[in-house]
Amino acid sequence: MIEFIGVEKTYANGTIALQNINLTIDQGEFVAVIGLSGAGKSTLIRCINRMHDITGGQLNVDEVDVAKLKGKQIRRFRRRIGMIFQSFNLVTRTTVMKNVLVSFVPDLPLWRRWTGIFTKAHKIKALEALDKVGILDKAFIRVDQLSGGQQQRVALARTLAQNPDIILADEPIASLDPVTSRMVMDDFKKINKEMNISVIMNIHHVEIALEYADRIIGIRKGEVVFDGPTNKVTKDILGEIYGGNFDEIQSSFEENSAHV
Repeated sequence: MIEFIGVEKTYANGTIALQNINLTIDQGEFVAVIGLSGAGKSTLIRCINRMHDITGGQLNVDEVDVAKLKGKQIRRFRRRIGMIFQSFNLVTRTTVMKNVLVSFVPDLPLWRRWTGIFTKAHKIKALEALDKVGILDKAFIRVDQLSGGQQQRVALARTLAQNPDIILADEPIASLDPVTSRMVMDDFKKINKEMNISVIMNIHHVEIALEYADRIIGIRKGEVVFDGPTNKVTKDILGEIYGGNFDEIQSSFEENSAHV
């Protein structure tokens, strides 16, 4: 369970990113966080794994007060939480397999880190993770020979290999075409349902959020203005989240996407 209790986040320059956030996210939920750029979506999910520190309130993950963790405690805590980025964060000049094996490095003895020698068990886990996202046949191909969608699947496999309870995804399909986006979203949905892994995703594509997520959290100017099941989202609610006529905003999104 993830619990935000009156969470605030103010940056050093005085910018208020989050204010009075009160949310409870249960294990196994698929949650899409939507809103305009700069609304606080990325900040919200990055507070969960302490990429950003909160400046007020309390944030608990399975009754652990995240703000109180220090040093090795933070590193151990982050092992339970996978993070997927828009930019994939892969080493493109090496193989898919080696990119997935990186997920085991924090747990290796020093000599294995220096030599880059992984155990048979680690290699089997890496191959199993690649199989779960449908790219086992790409294991020994260099990452720079893959499409964008395949690279995002490598990033997802790397996260799965660490056996997380939670996956945070920060605009994971922003740089992908519509067909590839749905393939990647299918992977997220499958993993969520079959493995009971919580997925909390910051996403600009509203229609895809409504298609795949079970729950929508709408953020506007750092505040939650909607929190409820996907089937309760109306155009009026979207207008409230996005601060205007949603049809006009959606047209702008589609026009911008066409230029990507």
